[in-house]
Amino acid sequence: MATINMILQGKGGVGKSLVASTLTQYFLENGKEVCCVDTDPVNATFAGYKRFNVTALDIMNGDDIDPRRFDTLVELMLALPEDSEMVIDNGAATFVPFASYLAENNVFQMLQESGYSVNLHTVITGGQALPDTLNGLRSLLKAFQAPLYVWLNSYFGQIRSNQKSFEEFILYKENIDRFAALIRLPQKKKETFGRDFEDLLTARLSFQEGIESELPVMTRQRLRMIWSEFHAEIKASGL
Repeated sequence: MATINMILQGKGGVGKSLVASTLTQYFLENGKEVCCVDTDPVNATFAGYKRFNVTALDIMNGDDIDPRRFDTLVELMLALPEDSEMVIDNGAATFVPFASYLAENNVFQMLQESGYSVNLHTVITGGQALPDTLNGLRSLLKAFQAPLYVWLNSYFGQIRSNQKSFEEFILYKENIDRFAALIRLPQKKKETFGRDFEDLLTARLSFQEGIESELPVMTRQRLRMIWSEFHAEIKASGL
């Protein structure tokens, strides 16, 4: 059974493309065939990763979904080989129309009836964007029944509200059965690990490319350590 992984969040700049690239690297390392799609018409960050051969697909026509372009996306899904993975990075600008179109056309039901598995991924971040990312999560919980993987990104601040952690939020407690897993993005010292990681992201390189590059030996060692933590987090989620 092929699996379709959609990264959806209405708040921009919170790490959706990081999740997409990390998932892709994890699947590839585990011997999976991966089809990558970037539907963000504004910031096609995921498409910048040359190693992943990402298909850039603008599914919008003005403020609305272009049905014909969306049909192209569905055809890509239905053409997936057995046991392969698709990773779709959807932009903040297209979140509302994309999610609405999926729901209105029962796309997930159609895919499941056709023998495909669908996983939703969203990002919750700390700091000022916390309320916005929680609203995005609420929208997904309301619109879909697919397994939901929540990636917790504390890069911008701790994910806490009223002295409570995410697992203590009412939103989490009331919907705990809807969550497939919580995945915590590793946080490192910005002066060393953090800088190496940010340089890797800016260059749109995979961890493997960084580790196998001619970067200084300790830089490559730190990247290897960061990737080991990412890999362990994703593996623990059951993906």
